[in-house]
Amino acid sequence: MTATDASLTGLAQGWCALSLLHGRIEAHLERALQAGHGLSVREFSLLDVLSRQHDGPGGHLQMKQVADAVVLSQSATTRLVTRLEERGLLSRYLCPTDRRGIYTEVSEAGAALLAEARPTNGAALHEALTEAATRPELAPLVEALGAVGAARG
Repeated sequence: MTATDASLTGLAQGWCALSLLHGRIEAHLERALQAGHGLSVREFSLLDVLSRQHDGPGGHLQMKQVADAVVLSQSATTRLVTRLEERGLLSRYLCPTDRRGIYTEVSEAGAALLAEARPTNGAALHEALTEAATRPELAPLVEALGAVGAARG
């Protein structure tokens, strides 16, 4: 069965194509980030999300918000945070206004690694999308991503 199998409904075909595109992009990013920086896609995403925190109101994310942002369960996110903390890329600290809350922030080493990895991630994403755009079943999705990016930027 392919993403364009005639037995699938239009929505199912679209979902299969989207899933295929996501898988191809994620695999391409994974290879590039692992080879260049020893990071998985999830690790990169977590560092990226946490690097965007700020000291203003609502600027620090709770673990559930982090989990939602990186599309993982809270337990998987906690395990990922622990691994990155053990590598010295993150640190945890108590929330100054609610001692029950624990925040996570990117360390200097994590920020440096993220800065090195961002161009790799961007280039790999561009490569994956350029390749996907040559496939008829994926080209409309690549176009849609470009339109979303243009509307936001």
